[in-house]
Amino acid sequence: MEGHQHAGGVVGDDELNQQIFDVFAGLIKLAHELGQAIGADFGLAGSDVLALLKLDAPMTMKELGTKLDCDPSFVTSIADALEKRGLAVREPSQRDRRSKNLVLTREGVATRDRICAEFAARAPWCTALDGSERRCLLDLARKMLRSGTGGERVTSAAAVSS
Repeated sequence: MEGHQHAGGVVGDDELNQQIFDVFAGLIKLAHELGQAIGADFGLAGSDVLALLKLDAPMTMKELGTKLDCDPSFVTSIADALEKRGLAVREPSQRDRRSKNLVLTREGVATRDRICAEFAARAPWCTALDGSERRCLLDLARKMLRSGTGGERVTSAAAVSS
């Protein structure tokens, strides 16, 4: 088994892989908690924050559901919450009049910008890494996403069996 040096000695591949998994799990948890906390600061649910961040242009509810990877009925509740707060409106789609686009209002854009600034001020990849390190992290993460599953989504059953 190939070993890797670290401050405490040599680490085997299995232990290294477990440490990488643990670090990613910790970062995902941290990102989730940060999103929830920032959302609470703005009086929004975490899913509403995520929708604001994904709504970079008018899009149908179906398109937003695809970007959020969630059920269409859940997208409706997100749209309802954003509309109630005056952050988004539903408008007829120019491409398909049967569909409605969700469009951010001026207040929605301003809120999204403030949320992005808050993430930049608090996210560990923004606070602990310099620009060069962030670009490297992004390149490595994209490389893993491209090659890690052969382009297919990993299911929990597949993840457990591997």
